[in-house]
Amino acid sequence: MIIILKSGIGDGEVEKVCRRITEMGYAPHVIRGEFKTVVAAVGEERGRPDLRLLEALETVESVMPVQQPFKLASREVRQTPSEVRIGAVTVGGGPIVVMAGPCSVESREQVLDVAARVKAAGASVLRGGAFKPRTSPYAFQGLEEEGLKYLAEARRETGLPVITEVMESDKIAVVAEHSDILQIGARNIQNFSLLRKVGEAGKPVMLKRGMSTSIQEWLLSAEYILAGGNPNVILCERGIRTFETATRFTLDLNAVPVLKRLTHLPVVVDPSHGTGHWEYVEAMACAGVAAGADGLIIEVHPKPEEALSDGPQSLKPDRFAALMQRVRRVAAAVDREA
Repeated sequence: MIIILKSGIGDGEVEKVCRRITEMGYAPHVIRGEFKTVVAAVGEERGRPDLRLLEALETVESVMPVQQPFKLASREVRQTPSEVRIGAVTVGGGPIVVMAGPCSVESREQVLDVAARVKAAGASVLRGGAFKPRTSPYAFQGLEEEGLKYLAEARRETGLPVITEVMESDKIAVVAEHSDILQIGARNIQNFSLLRKVGEAGKPVMLKRGMSTSIQEWLLSAEYILAGGNPNVILCERGIRTFETATRFTLDLNAVPVLKRLTHLPVVVDPSHGTGHWEYVEAMACAGVAAGADGLIIEVHPKPEEALSDGPQSLKPDRFAALMQRVRRVAAAVDREA
């Protein structure tokens, strides 16, 4: 249910409504709009008081059900787009945010070199994998905590905030210590215990779509994080598995406008994983911006032919710089900046 409060009420009155919702057995989530304040009440309804009783309060304008199964992520709860702020960087509602860097952190020198070069080309966030979920147990699994330290050093050197993946609940604290955005990868999108824990971590989270995940399932996974008290969730379309084998996955750009209709959460497109081939990354990056994405996440490596993971889909720094020029032109054509 969403409880729409009357215009002009103060914080004290909002707090009273939230206390009453808590007493009724629900979790309140306050959403402040330009003209109205809304409180989303989330929880199991069976055996608990009817929230429509709150209409008896003088400060409550109306109580309405949320039709979508994903409540806090729904446009019914928040009609204006959410903005996720990471220092001076804002994802959603403004300029296109480009996250770039190597798939895997391989060495200190590699990370510092790539960080400086992607920043010079216009990237706003440094990406890099310290913990790597791999299909084969014999593939390179990442430098783990050593890799996190290299990412943190690159952040100090360049000023770029860092996004990196967290795979296990007991690693959340150390990943959060060295990074600014916690990434949940495609293989963990329905690891609900991990989603609950990152919801409590207090850091922005980027949630990648699973390779066989429907949009509704994706948004319900986001709901776990939102319900855990973390409103700073970014969705990332990274390709789904179809019958087509010409590319690694099928980048579902349909998802971008669909999500924009269903949810207020910002949307990022990953053309690197979505295609699996560097030759197609630039075209799909531009297409993602044209479709309405709020950002891109792109793999960049100084020597893709020597990369320990995902070399075939990684751009060299010079090609990434050329991509950024083209992305800026496309962004301008759709009234955005990059």
